[in-house]
Amino acid sequence: MWIFFRQINIDYAICQALKYIEGTEAASVIYDICCEWSWHFKERVSRYNFLSILDGIKIIPAVGKFHLGAHIKECFYKFSLNFIEGAGQVDGKIMETLWSILNKVSGMMRSMLKYH
Repeated sequence: MWIFFRQINIDYAICQALKYIEGTEAASVIYDICCEWSWHFKERVSRYNFLSILDGIKIIPAVGKFHLGAHIKECFYKFSLNFIEGAGQVDGKIMETLWSILNKVSGMMRSMLKYH
């Protein structure tokens, strides 16, 4: 049951993010367990009324470099950012490396929200 809720949360987050890239043919999704998550993503989206993605968009799944070493060998060549055209030398973890810095300003951001 836990896997289902985690999966649907990620599905929702990805669908929300994809709404803002209209006109784009493809989107890279970098996620710690993208090798598992990406299976049947579009099928799962079609099952729920509150999820949607743009027609024809290609999802390019990848696993961040930090997590890829803990995966099975087959994940490396299928999901490594080293082999995804256009990915460049990204590690897939920039937001997590910024969390400690962002925590310092989170108090100021909270006061800008409509609801506390």
